Amino acid sequence: MNEKKALLMKIKKYDFTLKELNLYLDTHPDCRRALAMFRKYKDLRSSAVDEYVSRYGPLVPEQSDDTGRWSWIDDPWPWERR
Repeated sequence: MNEKKALLMKIKKYDFTLKELNLYLDTHPDCRRALAMFRKYKDLRSSAVDEYVSRYGPLVPEQSDDTGRWSWIDDPWPWERR
């Protein structure tokens, strides 16, 4: 697996973990351990997304930082980039 795919897979794993922790915290809001894990994976995801965007471009339109033109529509789309 190349570095790009590995980084995207890491982001997806963090997304899954955060969703599961979110569901758990909805029913256990006072669980300090789960809250600490949520913060940890939130930070890990944020770092991984920042790395991905800096190396390969935006994953979502909000991450597009071009000020001269709207480059989000430029080919290839983020999910088509290889």
